[in-house]
Amino acid sequence: MSRRRYVARGVPGGYWIWDNRGRRWWGDLYELCPDDLLGELNGHADPARITALMKRCRARKR
Repeated sequence: MSRRRYVARGVPGGYWIWDNRGRRWWGDLYELCPDDLLGELNGHADPARITALMKRCRARKR
C-alpha cells in the first residue's frame, strides 16, 4: 500500500490536515475528522468536489 499524501492529525480543539509531500498543514482546523475530504484529496482530487466538501466541513463547525 502506498503512503497517503494527506492525513488528518488530531490536535487540541480538532483536526488539521497534514500534507506529507509538502510537509506543511493544509486547509483549516476542523472540529470533526474530515474523512470524506481526505478521501477525495487522496483519490481523484476533483477541485469542484474538494471545494464543496470544504464548505460542508466549515458549516459543520459553526
